Amino acid sequence: MKIGTQNQAFFPESIKEKFRFLKEAGFEGFEIDGRLLVDHLEEVKEAIAETGIPVTTACGGYDGWIGDFIEERRLNGLAEIKKILKALKEVGGKGIVVPAAWGMFTFRLPPMVSPRSLEGDRKAVTESLVYLEKAAEETGTTIFLEPLNRYQDHMINTLADARSYIEENQFNNVKIIADFYHMNIEEDGISEALHENRDLIGHIHLADNHRYQPGSGSIDFHKHFSTLKEDGYDGYLTLECRIRGNDPKAEYLQALQHLKESLR
Repeated sequence: MKIGTQNQAFFPESIKEKFRFLKEAGFEGFEIDGRLLVDHLEEVKEAIAETGIPVTTACGGYDGWIGDFIEERRLNGLAEIKKILKALKEVGGKGIVVPAAWGMFTFRLPPMVSPRSLEGDRKAVTESLVYLEKAAEETGTTIFLEPLNRYQDHMINTLADARSYIEENQFNNVKIIADFYHMNIEEDGISEALHENRDLIGHIHLADNHRYQPGSGSIDFHKHFSTLKEDGYDGYLTLECRIRGNDPKAEYLQALQHLKESLR
Protein backbone atom coordinates (compact mmCIF):
# COMPACT_ATOMS: atom_id res chain seq x y z
CA MET A 1 0.00 0.00 0.00
CA LYS A 2 1.13 3.52 -0.82
CA ILE A 3 0.14 6.83 0.76
CA GLY A 4 -1.23 9.65 -1.35
CA THR A 5 -2.90 12.97 -0.65
CA GLN A 6 -5.39 15.47 -1.90
CA ASN A 7 -4.41 19.12 -2.13
CA GLN A 8 -3.97 21.27 0.97
CA ALA A 9 -4.07 25.06 1.31
CA PHE A 10 -0.39 25.24 2.27
CA PHE A 11 0.78 23.28 -0.79
CA PRO A 12 2.44 25.42 -3.50
CA GLU A 13 0.02 26.89 -6.04
CA SER A 14 2.19 26.09 -9.04
CA ILE A 15 1.42 22.60 -10.34
CA LYS A 16 5.07 21.66 -10.82
CA GLU A 17 6.04 23.08 -7.43
CA LYS A 18 3.15 21.20 -5.89
CA PHE A 19 4.40 17.88 -7.26
CA ARG A 20 7.95 18.67 -6.15
CA PHE A 21 6.67 19.33 -2.65
CA LEU A 22 4.79 16.01 -2.60
CA LYS A 23 7.95 14.14 -3.59
CA GLU A 24 10.08 15.91 -1.01
CA ALA A 25 7.48 15.32 1.72
CA GLY A 26 7.37 11.58 1.02
CA PHE A 27 3.95 11.16 -0.54
CA GLU A 28 3.61 8.52 -3.23
CA GLY A 29 0.62 9.76 -5.18
CA PHE A 30 -1.68 12.73 -5.75
CA GLU A 31 -5.48 12.73 -5.90
CA ILE A 32 -6.17 15.71 -8.11
CA ASP A 33 -9.19 17.96 -8.57
CA GLY A 34 -10.82 16.89 -11.82
CA ARG A 35 -11.17 20.39 -13.24
CA LEU A 36 -7.54 21.20 -12.48
CA LEU A 37 -6.51 18.07 -14.37
CA VAL A 38 -8.64 18.83 -17.43
CA ASP A 39 -7.69 22.51 -17.59
CA HIS A 40 -3.94 21.96 -17.05
CA LEU A 41 -3.43 18.51 -18.54
CA GLU A 42 -0.11 19.16 -20.26
CA GLU A 43 1.40 20.84 -17.22
CA VAL A 44 0.28 17.92 -15.03
CA LYS A 45 1.91 15.50 -17.47
CA GLU A 46 5.17 17.45 -17.25
CA ALA A 47 5.03 17.48 -13.45
CA ILE A 48 4.49 13.71 -13.36
CA ALA A 49 7.39 13.14 -15.75
CA GLU A 50 9.71 15.35 -13.72
CA THR A 51 8.92 14.06 -10.23
CA GLY A 52 7.65 10.52 -10.76
CA ILE A 53 4.69 11.31 -8.51
CA PRO A 54 1.63 9.79 -10.18
CA VAL A 55 -1.87 11.18 -10.37
CA THR A 56 -3.65 8.27 -8.75
CA THR A 57 -7.24 9.45 -8.90
CA ALA A 58 -9.45 12.49 -9.31
CA CYS A 59 -11.96 13.80 -6.79
CA GLY A 60 -14.38 16.62 -7.46
CA GLY A 61 -14.05 19.17 -10.22
CA TYR A 62 -17.46 18.68 -11.80
CA ASP A 63 -20.86 20.38 -11.40
CA GLY A 64 -23.82 18.11 -10.80
CA TRP A 65 -24.09 15.00 -8.64
CA ILE A 66 -24.82 11.55 -10.03
CA GLY A 67 -27.89 11.53 -7.77
CA ASP A 68 -28.78 15.18 -8.31
CA PHE A 69 -32.39 16.24 -7.79
CA ILE A 70 -32.10 18.54 -10.83
CA GLU A 71 -31.90 16.47 -14.01
CA GLU A 72 -30.06 19.08 -16.07
CA ARG A 73 -27.40 19.34 -13.39
CA ARG A 74 -27.09 15.55 -13.12
CA LEU A 75 -26.52 15.20 -16.86
CA ASN A 76 -24.04 18.07 -16.87
CA GLY A 77 -22.09 16.38 -14.08
CA LEU A 78 -21.95 13.12 -16.02
CA ALA A 79 -20.58 14.86 -19.10
CA GLU A 80 -17.90 16.58 -17.04
CA ILE A 81 -16.95 13.34 -15.26
CA LYS A 82 -16.50 11.70 -18.65
CA LYS A 83 -14.04 14.45 -19.64
CA ILE A 84 -12.14 13.88 -16.41
CA LEU A 85 -11.96 10.14 -17.11
CA LYS A 86 -10.47 10.87 -20.54
CA ALA A 87 -7.85 13.11 -18.94
CA LEU A 88 -7.11 10.45 -16.30
CA LYS A 89 -6.45 7.96 -19.07
CA GLU A 90 -3.81 10.30 -20.50
CA VAL A 91 -1.91 10.49 -17.20
CA GLY A 92 -2.37 6.87 -16.13
CA GLY A 93 -4.82 7.65 -13.31
CA LYS A 94 -6.91 4.85 -11.85
CA GLY A 95 -10.27 6.58 -11.75
CA ILE A 96 -12.52 9.15 -10.12
CA VAL A 97 -14.14 9.29 -6.68
CA VAL A 98 -17.91 9.80 -6.99
CA PRO A 99 -20.48 10.06 -4.17
CA ALA A 100 -24.21 10.03 -4.88
CA ALA A 101 -24.29 13.65 -3.72
CA TRP A 102 -22.78 15.88 -1.06
CA GLY A 103 -24.67 18.43 1.00
CA MET A 104 -27.80 18.18 -1.14
CA PHE A 105 -30.15 16.66 1.44
CA THR A 106 -30.11 14.73 4.72
CA PHE A 107 -32.89 13.10 6.70
CA ARG A 108 -31.10 14.24 9.86
CA LEU A 109 -31.91 17.95 9.44
CA PRO A 110 -35.16 19.80 8.66
CA PRO A 111 -37.24 19.55 6.56
CA MET A 112 -36.46 15.78 6.87
CA VAL A 113 -38.72 15.05 3.90
CA SER A 114 -36.90 14.46 0.63
CA PRO A 115 -38.24 16.11 -2.53
CA ARG A 116 -37.79 12.75 -4.27
CA SER A 117 -38.80 9.21 -3.35
CA LEU A 118 -36.25 6.56 -2.42
CA GLU A 119 -37.18 4.79 -5.66
CA GLY A 120 -36.45 7.98 -7.55
CA ASP A 121 -33.08 8.28 -5.80
CA ARG A 122 -32.12 4.78 -6.81
CA LYS A 123 -33.26 5.29 -10.39
CA ALA A 124 -31.19 8.46 -10.79
CA VAL A 125 -28.03 6.99 -9.27
CA THR A 126 -28.39 3.75 -11.23
CA GLU A 127 -28.85 5.55 -14.55
CA SER A 128 -25.78 7.66 -13.82
CA LEU A 129 -23.66 4.64 -12.94
CA VAL A 130 -24.77 2.81 -16.08
CA TYR A 131 -23.55 5.79 -18.11
CA LEU A 132 -20.28 6.04 -16.17
CA GLU A 133 -19.68 2.29 -16.34
CA LYS A 134 -19.49 2.62 -20.11
CA ALA A 135 -17.32 5.73 -19.95
CA ALA A 136 -14.93 4.00 -17.55
CA GLU A 137 -14.77 0.93 -19.77
CA GLU A 138 -13.90 3.10 -22.78
CA THR A 139 -11.10 4.88 -20.90
CA GLY A 140 -9.75 1.93 -18.92
CA THR A 141 -10.56 3.68 -15.66
CA THR A 142 -12.74 3.02 -12.62
CA ILE A 143 -15.62 4.77 -10.90
CA PHE A 144 -14.99 4.72 -7.14
CA LEU A 145 -18.45 4.96 -5.58
CA GLU A 146 -18.19 6.67 -2.21
CA PRO A 147 -20.58 6.21 0.72
CA LEU A 148 -20.90 9.39 2.78
CA ASN A 149 -22.22 9.73 6.31
CA ARG A 150 -25.92 10.40 6.96
CA TYR A 151 -25.34 14.08 7.71
CA GLN A 152 -23.84 14.75 4.27
CA ASP A 153 -25.99 12.52 2.05
CA HIS A 154 -29.09 10.36 2.37
CA MET A 155 -28.60 7.89 -0.50
CA ILE A 156 -25.42 5.85 0.00
CA ASN A 157 -24.10 5.72 3.57
CA THR A 158 -22.41 2.34 4.04
CA LEU A 159 -20.13 0.10 2.02
CA ALA A 160 -23.04 -2.33 1.79
CA ASP A 161 -25.18 0.41 0.21
CA ALA A 162 -22.55 0.96 -2.48
CA ARG A 163 -22.13 -2.78 -2.95
CA SER A 164 -25.83 -3.21 -3.70
CA TYR A 165 -25.59 -0.94 -6.76
CA ILE A 166 -22.57 -2.81 -8.09
CA GLU A 167 -24.06 -6.26 -7.60
CA GLU A 168 -27.56 -5.47 -8.84
CA ASN A 169 -26.22 -3.99 -12.07
CA GLN A 170 -23.22 -6.32 -12.47
CA PHE A 171 -20.85 -3.39 -12.93
CA ASN A 172 -17.26 -4.25 -13.81
CA ASN A 173 -15.83 -0.74 -13.73
CA VAL A 174 -17.45 0.53 -10.54
CA LYS A 175 -15.71 -0.21 -7.24
CA ILE A 176 -16.12 1.02 -3.67
CA ILE A 177 -14.01 3.70 -2.03
CA ALA A 178 -13.87 3.23 1.74
CA ASP A 179 -13.47 6.47 3.69
CA PHE A 180 -12.43 5.91 7.32
CA TYR A 181 -14.10 9.11 8.53
CA HIS A 182 -17.50 8.24 7.06
CA MET A 183 -17.11 4.60 8.10
CA ASN A 184 -16.40 5.67 11.69
CA ILE A 185 -19.89 7.19 11.73
CA GLU A 186 -21.84 4.62 9.71
CA GLU A 187 -20.27 1.18 10.09
CA ASP A 188 -20.55 -1.09 13.13
CA GLY A 189 -16.82 -1.74 12.74
CA ILE A 190 -14.33 -0.34 10.24
CA SER A 191 -12.19 -3.48 9.97
CA GLU A 192 -15.25 -5.71 9.73
CA ALA A 193 -16.75 -3.66 6.90
CA LEU A 194 -13.42 -3.56 5.07
CA HIS A 195 -13.15 -7.34 5.30
CA GLU A 196 -16.74 -8.00 4.24
CA ASN A 197 -16.29 -5.87 1.12
CA ARG A 198 -12.67 -6.72 0.37
CA ASP A 199 -13.49 -7.93 -3.14
CA LEU A 200 -14.94 -4.57 -4.21
CA ILE A 201 -12.81 -2.01 -2.37
CA GLY A 202 -10.59 -0.24 -4.88
CA HIS A 203 -9.55 2.92 -3.08
CA ILE A 204 -9.22 4.33 0.46
CA HIS A 205 -9.64 7.81 1.95
CA LEU A 206 -8.11 8.60 5.32
CA ALA A 207 -8.99 11.02 8.09
CA ASP A 208 -9.36 10.57 11.82
CA ASN A 209 -12.71 10.23 13.59
CA HIS A 210 -13.33 14.00 13.60
CA ARG A 211 -12.17 14.58 9.99
CA TYR A 212 -8.87 16.07 11.11
CA GLN A 213 -5.46 14.60 10.32
CA PRO A 214 -4.72 10.96 11.22
CA GLY A 215 -3.06 10.58 14.59
CA SER A 216 -4.97 13.46 16.17
CA GLY A 217 -8.07 11.42 17.03
CA SER A 218 -9.19 7.96 18.09
CA ILE A 219 -9.07 5.73 14.97
CA ASP A 220 -6.70 2.76 15.25
CA PHE A 221 -5.08 2.95 11.82
CA HIS A 222 -2.66 0.10 12.48
CA LYS A 223 -5.55 -2.26 13.19
CA HIS A 224 -7.42 -1.38 10.02
CA PHE A 225 -4.29 -1.36 7.86
CA SER A 226 -3.55 -4.87 9.13
CA THR A 227 -6.99 -5.97 7.95
CA LEU A 228 -6.35 -4.45 4.53
CA LYS A 229 -2.98 -6.21 4.34
CA GLU A 230 -4.44 -9.56 5.29
CA ASP A 231 -7.14 -9.17 2.65
CA GLY A 232 -4.60 -8.31 -0.05
CA TYR A 233 -5.43 -4.65 -0.62
CA ASP A 234 -2.56 -3.08 -2.54
CA GLY A 235 -4.07 0.24 -3.60
CA TYR A 236 -3.57 3.77 -2.35
CA LEU A 237 -4.34 5.22 1.07
CA THR A 238 -5.19 8.85 0.33
CA LEU A 239 -5.35 11.61 2.90
CA GLU A 240 -8.57 13.61 2.76
CA CYS A 241 -8.76 15.65 5.94
CA ARG A 242 -8.75 19.03 7.56
CA ILE A 243 -5.77 20.00 9.70
CA ARG A 244 -5.86 20.87 13.40
CA GLY A 245 -2.90 22.74 14.93
CA ASN A 246 -0.92 25.97 14.72
CA ASP A 247 1.47 24.75 12.01
CA PRO A 248 -0.53 22.99 9.25
CA LYS A 249 2.54 21.82 7.33
CA ALA A 250 4.21 20.31 10.39
CA GLU A 251 0.96 18.70 11.55
CA TYR A 252 0.33 17.22 8.11
CA LEU A 253 3.81 15.77 7.79
CA GLN A 254 3.45 14.34 11.29
CA ALA A 255 0.21 12.67 10.15
CA LEU A 256 2.05 11.18 7.18
CA GLN A 257 4.67 9.77 9.54
CA HIS A 258 1.93 8.38 11.80
CA LEU A 259 0.40 6.55 8.83
CA LYS A 260 3.75 5.14 7.73
CA GLU A 261 4.36 3.84 11.25
CA SER A 262 0.84 2.37 11.30
CA LEU A 263 1.64 0.42 8.13
CA ARG A 264 4.52 -1.44 9.83
